[in-house]
Amino acid sequence: MKQALLIIDAQQELMDGNDKEKSVFNKTTLLDNINSAVKKALVSDSLVIFIRDKDVAEGSGVGFDIHQKIDIPQDAKIFDKEATNSFYGTPLLDFLQENMVEHLVVMGCKTEHCIDTAVRTATVNGFDVTLVGDGHSTTDSQSLTAEKIIAHHNEILHGHYNVDNFSVVRNTNDDLFQPNHSDYR
Repeated sequence: MKQALLIIDAQQELMDGNDKEKSVFNKTTLLDNINSAVKKALVSDSLVIFIRDKDVAEGSGVGFDIHQKIDIPQDAKIFDKEATNSFYGTPLLDFLQENMVEHLVVMGCKTEHCIDTAVRTATVNGFDVTLVGDGHSTTDSQSLTAEKIIAHHNEILHGHYNVDNFSVVRNTNDDLFQPNHSDYR
């Protein structure tokens, strides 16, 4: 089975924050977990794909780049998006289909926006998804702490399904590239 690690919006300014917004919750742990998952992806011969949001740092410069503490494999694919949905207006879906990917491991930022949307869109488009429960983050909203937003999404996205394909939530130290979706079918 062909697999891919999809790392969404793990960009310098989005993760570190700026003069208007704080850094994401548990940033150091998130960076470590992304690097750990990248290593696992390479060992399992999975594709590594980064998505960058053009709204971050006005779409250019160091702030727009993938965070400097992330180890980017030489053959990683990088796609830029202009919407919350990583599949909208990008070559992501075509790339995944051309490479016969069946299972996506998803990480990155921000939980309630781009991560949630990617997980749900992927299942609708025929992919089983593993959301890395300790591999996504966000900032506090007006009504919830980042920690509660993350916990809530881990709860509601575990077992989220669209008839044939669904998502499970597993942590970085699990065998992320040994999909266990069939255990639940």
